[in-house]
Amino acid sequence: MSRPLRAVIDSAALEHNLGVVRRCAPRARAMAVIKANAYGHGLLRAAEALRSADGFAVLELDAAVRLRQSGYRQTILLLEGFFAPEELAVFDEYGLSAVIHDFEQIAMLPGFRRRGGLDVFLKVNTGMHRLGFQPEHFPGALEQLRATPAVGSITLMTHFACADEAAGVADQLERFRSLARGVGLPCSLANSAAILRYPETHADWVRPGIMLYGCSPFGSPDGAAIGLRPAMTLESRVIAVQELRKGDRVGYGATFEAPGPARVGIVACGYADGYPRHAASGAPVAVDGKRTRLAGRVSMDMLAVDLTSLPGSGVGSAVTLWGAGMPVEEVAAAAGTIGYELLCAVAPRVPMVEA
Repeated sequence: MSRPLRAVIDSAALEHNLGVVRRCAPRARAMAVIKANAYGHGLLRAAEALRSADGFAVLELDAAVRLRQSGYRQTILLLEGFFAPEELAVFDEYGLSAVIHDFEQIAMLPGFRRRGGLDVFLKVNTGMHRLGFQPEHFPGALEQLRATPAVGSITLMTHFACADEAAGVADQLERFRSLARGVGLPCSLANSAAILRYPETHADWVRPGIMLYGCSPFGSPDGAAIGLRPAMTLESRVIAVQELRKGDRVGYGATFEAPGPARVGIVACGYADGYPRHAASGAPVAVDGKRTRLAGRVSMDMLAVDLTSLPGSGVGSAVTLWGAGMPVEEVAAAAGTIGYELLCAVAPRVPMVEA
């Protein structure tokens, strides 16, 4: 009999969440971000559920090729563009689009031969200071792209650093607008947080990422509170029960001490499966649909949960680590991280099944 841990993927939730994007930004085209194996949900599985998206954004060239080979005809955008001239042949063969963020990439473009040219997203650094042309270099980059026969369409692009924070987007948005004003090109600015919070950023393309998977970009409120549905539920079962006396301790480091007679359930899930080792005692978990807490440190293959208040639960009881009925945002907060990391970190050894 196989180990009971699995990640259950709800394709209908993915489709529903894309609908939320459409309702928030009805006049913009939706570029569904499915990088990092669709945030851990499976590239092709997510693409099928999100097939009505106007485009897909990925990081890996092989992922873009897989999408094309699977029949997807939408815009497929490489978010870091290309890294060497020889990659342009792949962009040509599969009709891919590229983010252009530095002059070295522009210098490679004359080698591109596709009729109609390479469709590019010209990225400007308005304050994120990660990728993109500095504002003072933007006019020169745009001029070079417009003068390059290898270039097809040009879309202007930036990325917000604080759309999910109190600082907001005002400063970056103003910098972008000052550059884009009068240029007459389509624009792409809004990530998930901006889609939900700043309608003035929606422009021509929006780039939903984490919200497609049912997780709030803000942490709190959680995804359900803003109309999203979790697309992944990480679930397992209790495989053993330990009866504790007052003072008994649990797990590596003996960090959990029973305050009195107690029961802990041992669950088939650990940090080798992607559950965060740094989640402390007290992190929320659901057993048989009822909330309880983590007890002690997470091990490589197992973790312990407090069953003291759940006398009806025991070996075989269903455990939800996150997902339906246990918001991933809460688990992430208890582990001092964000939901993105938990979803992306589910290990390959965890079976992934359809809901």
